[in-house]
Amino acid sequence: MEQLRQIFTNPELRRRLLFTLIMLAIFRLGVHVSVPGVNVEILQSALKSKVGDFAGMIDLFSGGGFKKFSIFALGITPYITASIVLQLMGAVVPQLEQLQKKEGEAGRKKINQWTRYLTVVLAFVQGIGIASIAQTIQVGVVENPGMAFKLMCAFTLTTGTIFIMWIGEQITERGVGNGISLMIFAGIVAGLPKGVQTIYSLFVESIRGINPTPPGAYFLLIAIMIAVLLAVVMMENAYRRIPIHYARRVDSSRMASQRSSYLPLKVNTGGVMPVIFASSIIYFPATIANFAQWEWLAKVSSYISYDSHFWIYTPVFVGVVVFFAFFYTSIVFNPDETAENMKRSGGYIPGIRPGKETSVYMDGILSKLTFAGAIYLAVVSIVPLVLMKNVQGMSNIYYGGTSLLIVVGVAMDTVAQLNSYQAMRRFDGFLEKGRIRGKGKGSRGPVVRVN
Repeated sequence: MEQLRQIFTNPELRRRLLFTLIMLAIFRLGVHVSVPGVNVEILQSALKSKVGDFAGMIDLFSGGGFKKFSIFALGITPYITASIVLQLMGAVVPQLEQLQKKEGEAGRKKINQWTRYLTVVLAFVQGIGIASIAQTIQVGVVENPGMAFKLMCAFTLTTGTIFIMWIGEQITERGVGNGISLMIFAGIVAGLPKGVQTIYSLFVESIRGINPTPPGAYFLLIAIMIAVLLAVVMMENAYRRIPIHYARRVDSSRMASQRSSYLPLKVNTGGVMPVIFASSIIYFPATIANFAQWEWLAKVSSYISYDSHFWIYTPVFVGVVVFFAFFYTSIVFNPDETAENMKRSGGYIPGIRPGKETSVYMDGILSKLTFAGAIYLAVVSIVPLVLMKNVQGMSNIYYGGTSLLIVVGVAMDTVAQLNSYQAMRRFDGFLEKGRIRGKGKGSRGPVVRVN
């Protein structure tokens, strides 16, 4: 309560929170505005029967706009895709790598500009694709199908994505937290009341005997979900601290001093991105098979489907998550660069020679942490899915481990930023109270006598 009181008594922080809430409210209002010429009810029933979990995953990142075919149906997905593409290209294109690591703020601004341009291109292409799917998925979804509808839909969805991108940048600059993450967070949280209502209705039906599932199953489901939530919080805060010592130096009193610090390596360095990539790879063939009517692709996709072949789906999903966890971690953290920076600043790990041996040592630790983090991501993603699939009526709720990872991660980052604002205010107040006399405005400074 004391922290909440301090937040609302801070004028700047109060203004930032109000701005963030207004921007998120605008985003949530836009989710309910559908693209003209589309029958949303027929589309939702067709998506449920033909696309399944893939539509649920896309709908998760669009804040519920995909199934409603709203102007924000693409969500922020094109922007995330463009950012990932440029990050991957930075690992193989020397010019991009130089902009990312050596050009500083000017390089980051240029990369952000290229990201926006690529976002527009991807959004337009995806808009054409979604319009084509809407026309062919079922008769009656689109009132007047044709090229005119495709172009209108593509321009509308692209404009919606650009507007969402602008909202996210404004929240990041003038609000609290990361704007893109907060919009995904808001979309997931907005679906919580409906999920709670569904669970309550199923529980009541179970007590009355309408639902064959025993009432205790729902208590067990809630208990396991809480346990998964606590596990996510613990793992997202888990670090491996590598001790670092810096070379001794002699100060003005000719006393040798040595500074010690540590390098924190996060257990889950890749965050939720490996799960997103893995889900996209696994669900994509089944989605293409439903629309293209290719028998061989439908047969292949059935073997990696959770509903039909659980014991094949699980190891494939875990393997893909592990692969993308190592892949994304290699992009985020570079042991060679970190070891070189430590060597230049005079730092070293006790018992390890600076340079190449330090890089090999950190790479070994990071590999173990990444593997443990990948297994954690896979377990957190599969356990809620297994529970919901085995409880009657819960299979239609797309709220699993991926949602928990996003909600917990964004909430923790936002709280950390709020605490940093509070610390800055206390620091500024300390400087104002402890201002040295003679250093204020209009002061001529201290008098120094010279004999």
